Amino acid sequence: MQSNMMNRRLFVTTTLAGVGLAALPVPALALSEASAVSLVNSVVDEINKVIASGKSENAMLRDFEKIFVRYADVPIMARYALGADARSASKAQLRQFTKAFQGYIARKYGRRFREFIGGEVNVKNARKIRAGYEVRSTVKLRGEAPFEVTFLVSDKSGKDKFFNMFIEGVNVLLTERTEIGAMLDARKGNLDRLIQDLPKAG
Repeated sequence: MQSNMMNRRLFVTTTLAGVGLAALPVPALALSEASAVSLVNSVVDEINKVIASGKSENAMLRDFEKIFVRYADVPIMARYALGADARSASKAQLRQFTKAFQGYIARKYGRRFREFIGGEVNVKNARKIRAGYEVRSTVKLRGEAPFEVTFLVSDKSGKDKFFNMFIEGVNVLLTERTEIGAMLDARKGNLDRLIQDLPKAG
């Protein structure tokens, strides 16, 4: 009898442990060159589809925002753009700023991508960098020399996401940190006012 009880306890304990282990999140595979290139190929495919859709500017910009949210590490980008002020912001302010920032970026750079109508974006190559991978793509427009759009990809958030872009060599995050800083200065450091005004910018 005692042996049977011990066996039942062992069975129950082992079963519960197994259930517990199965419920734990499975670690994602580490970011590789292939997965970084795959991510950027997906981004580029979706951008090309929007460019070729023939939709109105507003509809295209909404689509670009969806692409940005799906493939970019928006919280990291928003915190970087906000700079030192991110440390003193409340959780609610950071959440509101991140939401406003994603729309602002989508409008600003979506209009830039909209200029690519009639052209195409092709992924060329990738190389390892300290933070992840740098993936280069080439934009070919009718009647213009090709130029580069480079994506920086990382898995620091737990998923493969791009966290910065360089368009014709211009660092998007660094540019936006300067722009957001200037907007915040113009509002005497009032983050709530910036959050209110950002949906009208870009």
